[in-house]
Amino acid sequence: MLEGKTVIITGAAQGIGAELASGMAVAGAAVAILDVLDGQSVAADILQAGGRALALETDITDDASLCDSVDRITKELGPIDILVNNAALFGTLPPSPMEEISNDLWDQVMRVNVRGVWQCAKAVVPSMESQGGGSIINIATNRIFKGFANMLHYDASKGAVLAMTRAMAAELGDRNIRVNAIAPGLTMSDNVLAKDGIAERNKVIVQGRALGRSQEPRDLLGAVLFFAGPNSDFISGQSLIVDGGGIMM
Repeated sequence: MLEGKTVIITGAAQGIGAELASGMAVAGAAVAILDVLDGQSVAADILQAGGRALALETDITDDASLCDSVDRITKELGPIDILVNNAALFGTLPPSPMEEISNDLWDQVMRVNVRGVWQCAKAVVPSMESQGGGSIINIATNRIFKGFANMLHYDASKGAVLAMTRAMAAELGDRNIRVNAIAPGLTMSDNVLAKDGIAERNKVIVQGRALGRSQEPRDLLGAVLFFAGPNSDFISGQSLIVDGGGIMM
């Protein structure tokens, strides 16, 4: 499905990003793993399975770091066809009433979850444009379609991601670059599983889903492959909720 394609996945050293990296490699893509953490083990697993992968420690909020990584990716793996903007602050954020969120934490969340998405997109656009197009996939959340308490900084950041998805789609369409978003439900990644009280919270969420089970990182792979591949060539500016039917209940 993705043979001959080069994909960047941010925040792919663990959790959802690592699962997407492995799955896209199986689909034939050469995968670049960008993270502030060490993603070498994820890349090693892909290489051992016969795929192509490159792990680069990269700060997505630093243009110089991004530029260096993009240059190395294009030299070693080829021009960039697909970007999955997955990196975000969430798993390590404790639920907090809005009046207890500090200005510094608000700014940190916005810097990574919002500005980082924009910086990654602008870093790859020249490579995509040079070869006639590409696909940008932004990871949002189902939370933005229904009000929830105690994560205002995170929810605001992901609402911005959805708005940017639509604006980017409009701006980049004439360059044949498609931009879409995926909005997952609560996903049982390693960082989420480490949060206090998550088992009880997840139990309630599962009971409210049409498909009554926990959401796992692998549940996002099909949607990502759809937006990355040729079957979505005429789709842009859209958001796909992947939450087991939770948001409709």
